[in-house]
Amino acid sequence: MNTEKIAPRDIQQRAFEFACRIVRLHRDLMQRDATARTLAGQLLRSGTSIAANLEEAHAGQTKPDFIAKCSISLKEARETLYWLRLFKATDIATNETIDPLQTEAHELVSILTTILRNARINNQRGPK
Repeated sequence: MNTEKIAPRDIQQRAFEFACRIVRLHRDLMQRDATARTLAGQLLRSGTSIAANLEEAHAGQTKPDFIAKCSISLKEARETLYWLRLFKATDIATNETIDPLQTEAHELVSILTTILRNARINNQRGPK
């Protein structure tokens, strides 16, 4: 993962682009069997929720509100990793399809973990 500082808009843009990729995968999976269609809905919800919660976080009115929304975003990113892992393990989607999504989801988890750690530290310090 790139260790450079990531600006808030950068993580929001990455999460949005990730959501777009999840939507495209969902459309493909909806053409398959009932199991793939059912699980695709789970992936769609968690994979698009990451960016949605980040948007809400950056519109938050307080630091605790920001932290709460980022925490939800992180949980959704981890859930998305689970669904991607399941799709791969059960051959619902190919490694070629899933691997890049898993890589990006892992990176989103890492970035969100860092953002949350820093936000919590800054929140404990109080206003400057």
